[in-house]
Amino acid sequence: MTWRARLKAVLSAGLLGSLGWIVGAAVLDARRMEAQPRAPFVSDPAKAADRLVVPVQGIGREALVDTWGHSRQGGRRAHEAIDIMARRGTPVLAAAPGFVEKLFLSQRGGITVYVRSPDRRTIYYYAHLDRYAPGLAERQIVRAGQVIGFVGTTGDAAPDAPHLHFAINLARPDEGWWQGQAVNPYPLLRR
Repeated sequence: MTWRARLKAVLSAGLLGSLGWIVGAAVLDARRMEAQPRAPFVSDPAKAADRLVVPVQGIGREALVDTWGHSRQGGRRAHEAIDIMARRGTPVLAAAPGFVEKLFLSQRGGITVYVRSPDRRTIYYYAHLDRYAPGLAERQIVRAGQVIGFVGTTGDAAPDAPHLHFAINLARPDEGWWQGQAVNPYPLLRR
């Protein structure tokens, strides 16, 4: 057998072996996903609200103010969220269970977190954070009430008015973390 034939045999055996490992890992991942409990599909956001936690520690439902639709930038856009005023550094809590889809720094929102529901149909957006909770990472699973960050004034928030900008978007499972249809969180949190 020539050296080229031996090399071809070794490479073929290695490629087939690697392919076997890849296929085996994919099968195991698929089995793990099937074994995980699936969240029920909630087409009505009001039904999902039964599980929502007020996302700022120590703030009661009665203290919430509906800032949805208020004018921003001199009337150029509407506020598609609610602002929850609190002292800088107050813990921000996950309003519902899900997974951290994106940690993002933006000019308008500052330090932000996007958490997607287990069924991938609801995106919870937390903005103007002072900082993230220690160890918070993308793809991390979070439970309702878990600390994910701390109230701040990053982004375009007024430096003397620390608050959490909290938004909810309903989305198709294939839509990105920045997409979806905004819904008013206020009535859902006040339930």
